[in-house]
Amino acid sequence: MNNKIVCVGRNYVEHVKELNNKMPSEPVYFMKPFSSISDDIKLPGYSPMHYEGEICFLIGETLKVGFGFDFTLREVQSELKKKGLPWERAKAFKGAAVFSDFVYFENIDDLGLEVYKNGELIQKAGVELMIYKPEFLFEDIERIFGLNDGDIVMTGTPKGVGVVNRGDEFEGRILEGDKVLVSKKWTAH
Repeated sequence: MNNKIVCVGRNYVEHVKELNNKMPSEPVYFMKPFSSISDDIKLPGYSPMHYEGEICFLIGETLKVGFGFDFTLREVQSELKKKGLPWERAKAFKGAAVFSDFVYFENIDDLGLEVYKNGELIQKAGVELMIYKPEFLFEDIERIFGLNDGDIVMTGTPKGVGVVNRGDEFEGRILEGDKVLVSKKWTAH
C-alpha cells in the first residue's frame, strides 16, 4: 500500500503555547507511515508517550471524518528539536497512531473533538479554533505532496495533551455540532 498519513503540527494556538513553541507562519507538516497504525494503545516501553487527540480525514471519492491519536515520544521529540533533526523517531514509531472508524458528515465547519481519559474530559476543540482550516490544508497538502484516495490527514491537536500510563482508559469522539458522529474507546497497555 502506498498511502500516507499527513500530520499537521501546531494548528491550535493554545497547544502551541502549551508546548512553548513558536507560532507557525505556514502549516507544519510531518508524515507517519501506515506501519505506525495500531488497533491498540501500546506503550513503547523505552520512552514516555504523550497522547494528542485529533480530527482526522480519510481522503476518497467522499471525504470522511474520524478520530485519531497522534502519539508522541515527547522527550525524544524535544531532543530531536534541540538538534534540528527530523521528528520521525518521536512520531512514526510502531503504534504511533490509532483511529476510530471514518464516517460521513455534512458540515466540516461544525466538526469538533472530545477526548476523555479515565472518564475525565481532557481535550475539547473544533474546526473553528484551527489556525489552518481543513479545506486550506487539503489544497496545500495536494499542492506539495499530493493526496490519494486512502490517505489520512491528521489536522493537529488542541491543548490538553499529556502522558499515557498503562491502564489508562481513553475515549475519542468526533462531533458535528452537539451530535456524536463516531467514538472509540481504548485501554493503554
